[in-house]
Amino acid sequence: MNVWEDLLKLVQAGDVPGTVRFITELDASGRKAVAAELPGHVTRRGRAADWTEWSREARPLLLAGVGVMSGAAAVTAWLCRREFRWGSGGRESGQVLGLLRRRPVEWQADVARRLAARMRLPELRHWQVAAELVRETGIEAPGDAAFMVGWLQALRPSTAAGDPLFAAYRDRLFDIDGLPEANLWELAETVMGLLGDGRLDRVAVVDALVRRLLRDGPGAPVQLAGLHDRLDLDLDESAGHARDYARLLPAGPVAVADLALAQLRRLEEAGRLEEELFAEALAALAFRPEKKLQRAAVSWAGDAVLRVSGRVDTVLEALSPIFTQDTLALQQRAVRLAVKLAPQAGPVGREAVRQAATELPDELRERVSEAYGGGILAAPSPEAPVLAVAQGPSMPPPIASPEELAHELTALGWRSDVYAYERLLSGLAEWSHREPDRLRAALRPWWQPFEPYQYGLYGSEIHEGLIEAVNRAFLAFAAPEHSREVTRESVKRRRRPVEPGPIDRLYLRRALELVTPFEEGTGCPVLLATPTSGTGHLDPGVLLDRLERLAAAGVPALPADLAQALLRLPRAFAPDDVERAVRVPSEAGRVCAGWMRGGGPADPGVRVSVHRRRGHEGSDWPELSAQLTPPDSGLPGTSGSGPGPSDPRLLEEFRALYETKSGHTYTLTWWPLAMPAHREFAAAHLSGYVQWSMDSSDGQTRALAALVHGDGPLGAATAAALVCGMGHVNPADRGIATDAFLTLAARGEVPVPELAQAVTELVTADFVKLNRVVSVLDDATQAGAHEAVWAIIARTLAGLLPGDGERPRAGAADLLAAGARAARIAGAKAELPEVAAVAARKGSTRLVQEARRLLRLVGTP
Repeated sequence: MNVWEDLLKLVQAGDVPGTVRFITELDASGRKAVAAELPGHVTRRGRAADWTEWSREARPLLLAGVGVMSGAAAVTAWLCRREFRWGSGGRESGQVLGLLRRRPVEWQADVARRLAARMRLPELRHWQVAAELVRETGIEAPGDAAFMVGWLQALRPSTAAGDPLFAAYRDRLFDIDGLPEANLWELAETVMGLLGDGRLDRVAVVDALVRRLLRDGPGAPVQLAGLHDRLDLDLDESAGHARDYARLLPAGPVAVADLALAQLRRLEEAGRLEEELFAEALAALAFRPEKKLQRAAVSWAGDAVLRVSGRVDTVLEALSPIFTQDTLALQQRAVRLAVKLAPQAGPVGREAVRQAATELPDELRERVSEAYGGGILAAPSPEAPVLAVAQGPSMPPPIASPEELAHELTALGWRSDVYAYERLLSGLAEWSHREPDRLRAALRPWWQPFEPYQYGLYGSEIHEGLIEAVNRAFLAFAAPEHSREVTRESVKRRRRPVEPGPIDRLYLRRALELVTPFEEGTGCPVLLATPTSGTGHLDPGVLLDRLERLAAAGVPALPADLAQALLRLPRAFAPDDVERAVRVPSEAGRVCAGWMRGGGPADPGVRVSVHRRRGHEGSDWPELSAQLTPPDSGLPGTSGSGPGPSDPRLLEEFRALYETKSGHTYTLTWWPLAMPAHREFAAAHLSGYVQWSMDSSDGQTRALAALVHGDGPLGAATAAALVCGMGHVNPADRGIATDAFLTLAARGEVPVPELAQAVTELVTADFVKLNRVVSVLDDATQAGAHEAVWAIIARTLAGLLPGDGERPRAGAADLLAAGARAARIAGAKAELPEVAAVAARKGSTRLVQEARRLLRLVGTP
């Protein structure tokens, strides 16, 4: 133990040279003693230490393990431990190599192979170590994709000569599975340099590059398109890949399709493109969803038909699908070309045009009909998909044993969800009552040795986060003497709350209020608030069972637990449940009965506003805020005739929920489940936070999906939160907002006036981009929510279309087009003076054309 304690002093001081010197001087018994202590210590410190502490201790600990562990497998596993992913800083490669070089060559080669096999993208941990060992031991270059990507990242023209890895991999440069994970802009520079030095063959590079673009299809890295352009292929080189370029058009990213189109077009202009490939390429472009590529198809077709007149039918047949694209400007361009080519059209081309023209707006369809023999009738209006109510989340099963409970507690981390939290607290109450000795035995490895920082004690501060709170509750049961020590120390220290929102604090208090009963040895046999549904709802009958169980045990309800339980009840109650609640012989039963007799609480008043926050140097930005006003009769503890519990702690739990804040947190998905029958209440809290996740990939938009599966009225706060999701920078997060909107539409609950107002206010305040919001509404139309979408868009037009002399905002034409699509399916008729004013403008801009189309669709006789 003296050896271990001496090493621990060096580690805690962050003394890297001292640690290396210490472990290299140890004898076999000393190394064995340290190796036995290291794994458990790193597990505990990695979970509990803050950033400053861990960044100081991680490197010495990592190097200590490398120096004392004997087997190649053990050292590899040590280097790859998840705790060292952060804190070590990647600065230890030289010291690790120095320690590894003290071992036999065969052992080093084994470590190199194992490290290469365990390497994962995008981290590439210890690649430098593995690469140097491969070079020095002379073993065959590993074929593991992540290792090869590491080589790509490190490849430079100046270091390629004589590198055995370059000799092994240069012919597989573009065939590496993890290629998109590399820095491809830098790789392009390196490839050009190696080509200039003659170390790579140009023909092989072009072949491999095009082959890779084909292989990746829609996921092809766009940086490779830039490299292809820099290679500046001549006509002969392009002609050799003409068929490949045609195959890239249907599904490649826009940048890749652009390069393929450029190569095919130059070949066609030079008379070196087969007619079959010309037709194939044109058809592929016409079916692309991107307007840019469809415009390019029409332009190319118009030029190409002048060079070879016999292509008229090929052009008409290939371009006719553009008639069905619901983009007015594209349809107009395609119609102009079709009308121009009508005199030269043969039977095949004429028939293709006549069939596709049925999808055109009336004015364009009539022009085509006149040019192609008349009698082209409009296609029937499309049938809308049937909306179905999405199934809500399900509640995972309760924890089935003390051992499972200890395992789940060990896995608790900052990314854990609300279900993990609820299962842990419920399991603690249940198993501490059923099998306390077995649970204490299962928890002993979790808390031993006792380290105060795991429970929030850091220096002169006490951190109050959800994870620390759960740990406090479990420690109070498993080791009450240590828990009492933490409690005493907490009083002396400055508090630093980690969870910012009132709902987070409710969750926090539910864990912390278990500490005192466990420290005093009384415990709590059952928690009231554990939900019975994945939406967060609590069945009234189950709550009454729990209340009766507490009353029979003579245990009073915990205030935060009771408050949370009441907030999770439904909005209506069966008479039998109300009568049963009256009979529960406890203060908590009386409160529950009063709650049920009043039909639950009245909903608070909610007001949402957008204001501008001023920053440094005069800058400002828009910000959402929500204010909550207690109802005249509603939640316990508010003014009026609510149930009125006498416990002041319970009153405080409810009053605290009327405070709203803004900021960022990773627990937004927890909030709707705290009050699932009061969606607008929860949304008022969400709206102050979800706005700060609009440009990130933190997944907090998922809170919208949880919100809409609850109950209760919806209003301005729900609308504001939903529009924030619609304006998210990531398409995947906008997809979550779309799903939430569709769930509301299927349930007939879309707050149309509030959503329209939120869209108008947040767009005009430059809070969200209109085109992103329109993309969500458009997707909802295609999924069957056309009536709700049209109702919203119709209410936004007056506020978002330009007035006389005003420039249109970005996305205004998209808004009109989306309105036209929804109105057509809904068969809507309306008077829209603001649209008529835009349609009456001179010129033929897209905005004016879309306004005229919408008027023709919805205009009344």
